[in-house]
Amino acid sequence: METILTDIENSILTITLNRPDKLNAFNAKMATELLAAFDRADSDDDVRAIIVTGAGRGFCAGADLSGGSATFDFENRPDKAALGSPIRPDGTVDYGHEAVRDHAGRVSMRIHDLLKPVIGAINGAAVGAGITMTLAMDVRLVSENAKIGFPFVRRGIVPEGTSSYFLPRLVGISQAMEWCATGRVFDAQEALAGGLVRSVHAPDDLLPSARKLAAEMAEGAPVAMALTRQMMWRGLGYSSPMEAHRIESRGVYTRGQTADVKEGVDAFLEKRAASFPDKVSKDMPDYFPWWTSPEFG
Repeated sequence: METILTDIENSILTITLNRPDKLNAFNAKMATELLAAFDRADSDDDVRAIIVTGAGRGFCAGADLSGGSATFDFENRPDKAALGSPIRPDGTVDYGHEAVRDHAGRVSMRIHDLLKPVIGAINGAAVGAGITMTLAMDVRLVSENAKIGFPFVRRGIVPEGTSSYFLPRLVGISQAMEWCATGRVFDAQEALAGGLVRSVHAPDDLLPSARKLAAEMAEGAPVAMALTRQMMWRGLGYSSPMEAHRIESRGVYTRGQTADVKEGVDAFLEKRAASFPDKVSKDMPDYFPWWTSPEFG
């Protein structure tokens, strides 16, 4: 890994964006390495929760603009060349082509699909892709020194990183539009007041607070946690509560027959910590992933 660091301790994976000399600016290499780290996290039963933070004084200053305006010129960027051109022989654009996808969006979609809870520990500047990549995370904690912004219109470009989906759902359409339409950079207290972050912390308290929350999350049954996370995020797109009822009923039915539930109930009655035997790698129910089924499509 060249742009991130990873560390596992007490079942918590900490991913640190590691380009401190550039305020951890986001580039194609970082996207690729984040995708690989999340893939490994999902396949590792020892990982029960994930924290993402930044090295140095910034979280992520957004897209690395050292290449000038070519940063957003996908047709001429070297990292896109391996994917081929989306231009058809007749000169029209194949908008479904892999080369059209923005890197921050690929990272956000991978976070959305994760089976482990994710906490963003925003320790400094989080602008553009630096903040949009956190929107698919489950909780965001922020340093009182953090500066946040969605400056896309000020760069002549549009929101990316799937932020047009997640941001209005997190903070409401009016707040999302104000931040995106002005493109201004705002402080931690405005982020808290707007509902973007859970809590504001002194710099030295940020990671300890994130680890404390991650440790609480890691106490849950991994399979139940994986299902719960996907039920919550997928449920944002349901058109009726009946869709939620159908999935919840499947979950209660299938989990109710497992050793995890026996252990969870026994531990509660015996007033001790639970030790759940089921693993995400091998014990997910047969209806998972339900959203790929025509029944739910």
